[in-house]
Amino acid sequence: GGPRPLPGQEVSVKVLGALEDGGLVERDPRLIFVPGHGDVVQALELGVPTMQPGEVSFYLAAFPYAYGLPGSREPDVPPEASLLFEVTLLEVRDGPDPQPLLPAVRLRLGSQRRERGNFHFARGDFAAALRSYRLSLRALD
Repeated sequence: GGPRPLPGQEVSVKVLGALEDGGLVERDPRLIFVPGHGDVVQALELGVPTMQPGEVSFYLAAFPYAYGLPGSREPDVPPEASLLFEVTLLEVRDGPDPQPLLPAVRLRLGSQRRERGNFHFARGDFAAALRSYRLSLRALD
């Protein structure tokens, strides 16, 4: 129980991701992200906001919602791979406000978001790249 994540809130999840053949490719006991910021695969971006704290969900993600056409982390995730995710929503809290952060922390956050934008751009996901670049500028502004 508890409220579902609202836009801009930060979530903490436990996630396991496996290929259809059962090979484990993702294991994180405490992954922290803000849904909508493009920092995780789209299956998590779309699924986690529908969950309540403590809930366990399973997502079968077709490749466009997982690591996409090219795959990722070769040879772990091959091209066009569907993944099964087991996700436990551990915590929901207000997202970080970059303005009161120290300048060095804001620079690091902006750089991380820029690098994420570069990742999306290289994969041809220009909408996600633009979103990441805007988030980068917001952290620095």
